[in-house]
Amino acid sequence: MAVAPSYPGVYIEEVPGGLRTIAGVPTSITAFIGRAISGPTDEPVLITSFPDYERRFGALDLESPMSYAVRDFYLNGGSHALIVRVVHPDAKHATVTLSGGDSTPRTLVLEATSAGEWGNRIEASVDSETDKNLSMSSPPATDKTRFNLTLRYRLADGREVANESFPSVSTTSTDIRYLPLVLDHESALVRVKGDMPTERPLAGSTIEAATGSGGSDGTDLQDEDINGDADGKTGLHALTKADLFNILCIPPKNAGASTSGSVYREALKVCVKRRAMLIVDPDPAWAAASGSAVQNAIDGHSALNMLGPDARNAALYFPCVREIDPLTNGQLQTFPPCGVVAGVMARTDVDRGVWKAPAGLDAVLHGVQALQLNVNDQDNARLNQLGINCLRSFPVNGCVVWGARTLRGADQAADEYKYIPVRRLALFIEESLYRGLQWVLFERNDEPLWAQIRLSIGAFMENLFRQGAFQASSARDAYFVKCDAETTTQNDIDLGIVNILVGFAPLKPAEFVVIKLQQVGEQVQT
Repeated sequence: MAVAPSYPGVYIEEVPGGLRTIAGVPTSITAFIGRAISGPTDEPVLITSFPDYERRFGALDLESPMSYAVRDFYLNGGSHALIVRVVHPDAKHATVTLSGGDSTPRTLVLEATSAGEWGNRIEASVDSETDKNLSMSSPPATDKTRFNLTLRYRLADGREVANESFPSVSTTSTDIRYLPLVLDHESALVRVKGDMPTERPLAGSTIEAATGSGGSDGTDLQDEDINGDADGKTGLHALTKADLFNILCIPPKNAGASTSGSVYREALKVCVKRRAMLIVDPDPAWAAASGSAVQNAIDGHSALNMLGPDARNAALYFPCVREIDPLTNGQLQTFPPCGVVAGVMARTDVDRGVWKAPAGLDAVLHGVQALQLNVNDQDNARLNQLGINCLRSFPVNGCVVWGARTLRGADQAADEYKYIPVRRLALFIEESLYRGLQWVLFERNDEPLWAQIRLSIGAFMENLFRQGAFQASSARDAYFVKCDAETTTQNDIDLGIVNILVGFAPLKPAEFVVIKLQQVGEQVQT
């Protein structure tokens, strides 16, 4: 606010500096979509560790490739993941029925928060110990509307992973401890189904207990369950409810299966819209089928039909990985590599930055004992020139990621976003500027605003340059920001548009190292 001088003296007025800081967004929040034992359905849930996944979605499960992919993600350096559990529409919710067993309406029915067989392992018990604290008289005063509720949930192996206690809840709708409201706000396991009883669901001071029943996982998932519905925000489109994700993994619907091309094509549309990268898994049959596994991979890559500029946001890795499965007595099993690769990307982002290719001898695949197929140099050359990234196994270094191309990375395509780190850096800049420039909306569209924009974006890009994100030795050659009367004409101003042009010189990975060796002969003195 401007100062209005009224007396002789010194006045202080704070003047805005014009710089609005643009913060870089996270780069490795990974979304997983697929089958899980338990947890909310068609809702993106943020987790920060595999134990967190176990508490919300259950442990490793032979019929849930997603559970193994999430484990691999955290084993290889991942930190934040979004889990979208999907079920077929015929899956059923389990119910837990508590009843006092007399003529008074005391039956309380609780329903699992999501469909699935998991709800059959919910244990509920009620008691009236809360009444003893209401009075010192003898016998104790009793309030037949109040009781304590305890819930426990166990995994199939018997481990208890959830224990919820709700003391002094009530059957009275006007009470602040009214049970349906308490469960809606505090329970991750159950909700009240149907009408509440008029009194607590037990007679006298006994303890009433019951276990869930009727829960079902339903039939196998179908492609349409994964694709979901845009209007209903289900399946892939449940990610519209998430604030941000950078990488998308879609493990197979069932063990031994593969994710179809139609699912990947729908997922790619979502990734382009949300400025994210899609990791495409190979079909295990490519390496297991008779004939040339490399040719199978080439044919399978073509069958995906993921072409055009959108393919810049996708990357295919081959082959599948072999890992020890604790659920099959430590036998080696074949798994899709998406979780492992996403973890490597997250680890590389932390150690080196999103502009570093998630490949090379440092991109070790932790937890991987072997690969489904050992690719040699000649096969690697054929696949690489088509934009298929190989996973390789070397005698000393073990299993590593040995490719960094997008699905537009084929030599013949000659796309400017041929490399994964270049594309991911561009997506990072786009998302950061998109979020960091919201303040520009409805400001006066003239030179003072343009100068502020140039200053804010310039500071952001300068910071990236100093971190080594760009090519060139000087900032002048590394990036530019243009926002002035040339980019925004009077006609644009009349339409309410401000145009900003941002350019950058990306770093590109050294894919091929050529060593020239020359023999120097002994010089003859004359």
